[in-house]
This record gives sequence, structure tokens and C-alpha cells, in this order.
Amino acid sequence: MTEAMRVGRGSLARRAIGRGAVVWRMDWLLLGAVLALSVVGTLLVWSSTRTWSSIEPTAMAKKHVINLLIGLALYSAVAVSDYRWLRTYAPVLYAVALVGLVLVLTPMGSTINGHHSWIMVGGGFAVQPDELAKPVLVLMLARLLARPSERDKDRPRALNVALCLVLTGAAAGLIMLEPDLGTTMVLATITGAIIVLSGVRKRWVVAGILLAVVAGVAVWSLGLLKPYQVARFTALLDPSTDPRGVGYNSRQALVAIGSGELFGKGLFHGGQTTGRFVPEQHTDFIFTVAGEELGFVGSVAVVALLGVILLRGARIARTCNDRFSALVAGGIVAWLAFQTLVNVGMTIGIMPITGVPLPFVSYGGTATFANMTAVAVLQAIHLRSRPFSS
Repeated sequence: MTEAMRVGRGSLARRAIGRGAVVWRMDWLLLGAVLALSVVGTLLVWSSTRTWSSIEPTAMAKKHVINLLIGLALYSAVAVSDYRWLRTYAPVLYAVALVGLVLVLTPMGSTINGHHSWIMVGGGFAVQPDELAKPVLVLMLARLLARPSERDKDRPRALNVALCLVLTGAAAGLIMLEPDLGTTMVLATITGAIIVLSGVRKRWVVAGILLAVVAGVAVWSLGLLKPYQVARFTALLDPSTDPRGVGYNSRQALVAIGSGELFGKGLFHGGQTTGRFVPEQHTDFIFTVAGEELGFVGSVAVVALLGVILLRGARIARTCNDRFSALVAGGIVAWLAFQTLVNVGMTIGIMPITGVPLPFVSYGGTATFANMTAVAVLQAIHLRSRPFSS
């Protein structure tokens, strides 16, 4: 028997053992936190949408459950598979995501809740290519930066770093045409995190930060932001500047969270939620429902569960066997951490209001699928972070 045949058979044997031992190797703390947040999110979605229809108060909650079940099916399929195939098909997935972003800007695109970010697929369901772009960009950037330079084996090549910026710019540019500043900020965070984690020289990091600051000042000075986007940043500093617009949203969010006090008013008993004083409470402002009905204790529990996911993801990133896996895991953690910071921060008045959902809690279809797939990739990396013992 040749050496290649022995290696091949050994590989198959290890793979078979891996399938049998997947239950024991699963990161149950990570999965448990995701499931707990999903249950809490479903209850909060139900509470915030039950007054929409006197005929079927649970319609939105039922739809959310369907999305969760689909997301869990995706999770199961990805978590037990060999995630390395994602590296091979990352360019194809990126191309598909880019096509989706282009289609949004055509007559096929639809506007839902003021955001022109959707493509209707029938049956009352819609696809949001913006959300699909997040995990796809993580995979694509990790693929590019996982290959070290020929001169310095520990650092990525300058050409690949530049290509990462181009790919991010292409996706972000299309998203800004919708426009969606929140998702653009998420893509920028993903890119910055993966580039830093890839081991680029410190002067490149400093140059990147300076370039981002200059770009931000230029966008603001040249008036490239929409009036409502400018109002969101202004309201962060002074909510009274737009009392019937963004300022109203910020004040009502703070009232809802503050009224919950320590233990909350009880699930389905929030006056602000029942009266629909806060807009988009089932998506962007769902944390206000937690604050009002579950109180400070319940809100901290939600944040703690999100923290568990981030900490487990960071641990997985540190124990990876290869650079590609580490960059993918790090990019996913940065993405989820930034969205959590922005979503929670905007409801308590420390971040500008943007259309960024709270991971695993907010109502959503495409966002749920993207989040579940991302955590499934973390799980798949964890399962293969070291050889299975026989």
C-alpha cells in the first residue's frame, strides 16, 4: 500500500470518527446561548407585534418561528460539514451577493419599513442581500489574507490587502446607494478587524485609521449623507433638535427602557410597547421591549447571552489550526460584536440610530439565516480545531 493510500484511508477514518463524536465535541455553551436568545427574541417579537392585528395577534411571531426553524436547519447543515469548502467557493458566493446588491437597485428591489434593501420572492417573504453580504465578505477577505507574503511568511501581501479594500468598497458602495449606512458600517468593521488580525504591519493599521477618519470627514463636509442620516448623528448629541423625528425615537426608546426599572413590567404588559410609541420595536428597537418588560435584570441577561456567544467565538478564533479559520472566526466575532454595540447603544442614547438589528433577537428572515450560518461556521471550526481522539 502506498503512502498516499495510507494517508487517504487514515483521513477517511478520522472523518468517520469525527461524525460519530460530533455531539461530544459540540460547543454546547455557544449553541445554548443562541437558542436561549432565539426563545427570548421570539417572545419579544410576539409582545411587540401582537397589537398589529386583532384577527391574528401571533402572525408575526409565527413567521419569526418559521425563519428560526429554517435558520436552525442551515445551522445543522453547516456546523457538521467540512467548512473548508467555503474557502473554495468564496469567490462564487461573493459574486452572487454582489448580483443581489445590484438587483436591489433595479425595479426588482422593494422598500420595506423605509429601507430599499429587499427583493420580494413571493408568499410574503423577502430576501435582503445586505445581510448575505456580511458572512460572504468575511469568507472572501479571510481567503485573500490567509496567504502570507513570500518575503514575510507571517504577513499578508500588500496586493491582497488592497484587493480586500476594493471588494469591500464595491459591496459598501452598492449598499450606500440604497442607502443603508448601518450595514456599510458593519462591512467596514469586518474589513478592519480581519485586516488587523491578519498580521499586517502596524504602520498599515495606522494609515488605515487615518484614511477612515479623512474619508468620514470628507463624506460629512461634502454633504454626501442624506438629511435623515445627518439628523441621526445630530440627535445623538441633542435629541431635542428633532423632536418629531429621530429625536422622538431616541426619547421614546429611553422612556421605554427606563420605565422597566429593575425587574420590568412583565412580558406583554409594557405600556410603551403595547401603545407602539417606539417605532420598529420588533426589529431595530427590540431591546427597548426587553428593557420595559424584562427590566434591567432581563436586559443584562440578554446582553450577557450575547457576550457568551462573542467570548466563545473569540476562544474558537484563538484555538484555530490555520490562518483562514482564525480570520473567519475573528471576522464573525467582530461583526456580531459591532452590531450588538450599535443596536444596544442606540436605544440607550450612546450611539446614532441606524437600521442594525440585534443578533438572534430581532425579527428577521435573511438576518436570521446569516446569523445562524455564521455561528454554524464557528461551530464547524471548533469541531475541527484539533484531531478527534479515538
